Amino acid sequence: MTEATIRANETTVPVMPCVSVEETLEFYRALGFEVTFQQTRPYLYLALEWSGFALHFGTPPKNTDPGQEEVGGCLILVDDVAPYHAEFSRALRAAYGKVPAKGRPRITRFRPGASRFTMVDPSGNSVIFIQRDEPAGLEYGGSKELTGLARALDNARILSEFKNDDRAALRVLTTALRRHGPTAPPVDTARTLTTLIELATALDETESVDGWRQRLNALDLTDAERGPAGMP
Repeated sequence: MTEATIRANETTVPVMPCVSVEETLEFYRALGFEVTFQQTRPYLYLALEWSGFALHFGTPPKNTDPGQEEVGGCLILVDDVAPYHAEFSRALRAAYGKVPAKGRPRITRFRPGASRFTMVDPSGNSVIFIQRDEPAGLEYGGSKELTGLARALDNARILSEFKNDDRAALRVLTTALRRHGPTAPPVDTARTLTTLIELATALDETESVDGWRQRLNALDLTDAERGPAGMP
């Protein structure tokens, strides 16, 4: 009899908290997930599948607050994140008439060249899709090769996309716009204002959005500059 060996064919399946069965099933079904197992008694357990991966859900801890968005999470590594974002956006638009960008559930905006995006489900779980060849090194505070608003934008990108801390990213850009805005290139100002509008909308802190939008529309940009700036 030969000794058993470990082979590299493991499969991991995250089990995340589910605060509401109805809302969870509605959201993931809208995305195109198949429900492969569902029970609420004697305990809650859901199993859902999409393409080649599975997400499972169980009973949340007592006093779980979905609004904190800290209850659970999952990383999904893929070859290219753009097609996933496009497919989920299409499915959400078909189900809800729009792609939700604030509250729960929602999906973060995907910019050309980005290496990840996040879906936040009704229970506050973050499902993060990450490109396998994503750069390993991050310069918190922004790349030292950049200055002014460009460096602040790089820092905000890291805070938002890699730490899921939109509020910190909003603070960084608000301060940077006040400090560097008067002397910054118009395209950097446009990118900053666009990102501020997106972050504030996601956080439902929109008191400054109208002013930022007016300032954005007043910028003198060429058509070529409006594309890189990510203007709507």
